Amino acid sequence: MNASPQDPQPGPVADDDPTLVPATPAAAAAPAASAAPGAPGATAAPAGTGALPAPGAATVPAGADALRPEQARWVQQVFHACADALGGVIQGKRRVIELVLASAFAGGHVLLEDVPGTGKTALARALAAAIQGTSSRIQFTPDLLPGDVTGISVFDQRAGVFEFHAGPIFANVVLADEINRASPKTQSALLEVMEESRVTIDGVSHDVGSPFLVIATQNPVEQAGTYRLPEAQLDRFMIKTSIGYPDAAAMLRILQQHRGAQAPLEPVVTTAMVAQAQALVDRVHVSPLVADYAVQLVEATRRAREVRLGASVRGALALVRLATAWAAAAGRNYVTPDDVRDLALPVLAHRLVLEPEAEFDGVTAEQVVGQVLLDVPVPQENGTA
Repeated sequence: MNASPQDPQPGPVADDDPTLVPATPAAAAAPAASAAPGAPGATAAPAGTGALPAPGAATVPAGADALRPEQARWVQQVFHACADALGGVIQGKRRVIELVLASAFAGGHVLLEDVPGTGKTALARALAAAIQGTSSRIQFTPDLLPGDVTGISVFDQRAGVFEFHAGPIFANVVLADEINRASPKTQSALLEVMEESRVTIDGVSHDVGSPFLVIATQNPVEQAGTYRLPEAQLDRFMIKTSIGYPDAAAMLRILQQHRGAQAPLEPVVTTAMVAQAQALVDRVHVSPLVADYAVQLVEATRRAREVRLGASVRGALALVRLATAWAAAAGRNYVTPDDVRDLALPVLAHRLVLEPEAEFDGVTAEQVVGQVLLDVPVPQENGTA
């Protein structure tokens, strides 16, 4: 998944990339290059020779054909252009960058549990800049009100009507900083927005736009004056991960990078291109073999003796959805069992509720998911374990 240092840097990606149009009709019908587990059963690429719709064109219709290989390669170019741009800001954290980007391409949201000063705010701002989008930062405090997040209706005396004033949630990338410091009432104000991508004020719904990504943070060390996130809200985050401290080499690059004035990060793609990539991710092929593997992993979390509450149906959907974005980011139009296995930990661990005895013994949700990955056999190409 990670690009090697020798890989060419894609730079800004054109929305009319010529690689999206097959050179000849024969090229469009060429056999798929790989027959890895989870690949579509057909040996030829899906029919169709049209180019990928440019940003601003009509979205991909429901029931469209499976993703074509050239379209998967375009998604890969967009993905790695963003990842390379963010890699210049967040040094030495390629894995975290790719997880956050994959969540964005999958239409999910991210929970970062990390100590202060590791680059969470820089990551959110850099992502918004790379996709030429808008960003906002909400500092959650005990006195923060739901209207401070979503916006409020204000009466206009001249017009004699209520006028909606949008809150900071109306941005492409929203950083909800220290979300566990706000009251449960304010935390719940995020639920509809994260799930439905819209805000309802006085019975009127307002769409927040697309792409839309919430990056919420919480401090795992300082718990005084905080409100623990309920399971219903944790379940709405596609992944939970952490940036962590950089290694010595990355830390040295950071110190050298911050000695002078910082040049603003130049956009490498547009929000329309990201929205188009999200639509294409919907068309990545998921075989019954791969879907069954995801189901077995989720069910295994429910049977684990250390677990009181296992992963939910939403967790299974998030695992498969993120795997489709992960596959497209690798230039594939199908999901493999390794994609699911690679993403199980950040997708499932935060959804588990452990038994009190297990917590007392020092067992963590990450350890439970790790054991599940060892216990559940990875399916092979012929469908046998």
